Amino acid sequence: MIEVTESDRGVTFSVKVVPRASRTEIAGEIGGAVRVRVASPPVDGAANDELIRLIAKRLSVARSAVEIVSGAASKSKLVRVSGVTAGQLRDALAS
Repeated sequence: MIEVTESDRGVTFSVKVVPRASRTEIAGEIGGAVRVRVASPPVDGAANDELIRLIAKRLSVARSAVEIVSGAASKSKLVRVSGVTAGQLRDALAS
């Protein structure tokens, strides 16, 4: 199960990113984190931008509501999304 922390600033969860994948998709859960494959390479923030776009689209929130809190230069990231609950996050990522 995805480990989610809920606060007044939004929900925070871990993401493991696989750059240069054949397609961009949410690929399930691994060790309490969301596994996301992105087609973009990890160059000039392209993979991070694609990750933010994917999460925002899946949760039906604005891209500005999705923030990489830590790990911007790493495959393991901590992401915060404002305007959703932990339940909404789990439901959206499971579908």
